[in-house]
Amino acid sequence: MSSLERHTHSLGGIARNVILAMVLAMAFAGSACTVRPLYGDISSSVDGGSTARLASISVKQVSTRYAQEVRNHLIFGLNGGAGELSSPQYVLDLGVTSYVRSSASVQVVLENEPTAGAVVMTSVYKLIDAETGDVVARGKRSATASFDKPRQEFAALRAERDAENRAARELAEFMKLAVLQDLENLPSS
Repeated sequence: MSSLERHTHSLGGIARNVILAMVLAMAFAGSACTVRPLYGDISSSVDGGSTARLASISVKQVSTRYAQEVRNHLIFGLNGGAGELSSPQYVLDLGVTSYVRSSASVQVVLENEPTAGAVVMTSVYKLIDAETGDVVARGKRSATASFDKPRQEFAALRAERDAENRAARELAEFMKLAVLQDLENLPSS
């Protein structure tokens, strides 16, 4: 074997060893990772996973149209469209508020009328153990949806209503994730 062949052969062995060491290091680092799927069935809870825990939540009645939108989207999201259980493990108490703010105004000499708005929807919630009545978690989430304000009155009202509906849908998603995190942080029973 010539000296060039020996040198090339030894470089190949070094490269293989470096690659093997890198693969082992990445495998070791990956084994220390604590990330797990949010919606997966892998859970330390006794009841079989996050999906089953979400489905065990009933959402209390609300009094406003936009709060009802949030409630409807939340029920659908928690139970996958199956509706609510007759005997839930948890009850979710919602307090939803909404307001409209102006986002921009036209720089006109005669009128400084807003041409864009945003609906800000906020929910303060309590997760209550249905058996004991104890509050096991509480939180607050907000969602914002922008809309254009045309000069026609009906079109402006419809645009605001559509923005309310979008904000309600987004808020329900935020709340679903927040409640799921709250459930995962509860001690297993």
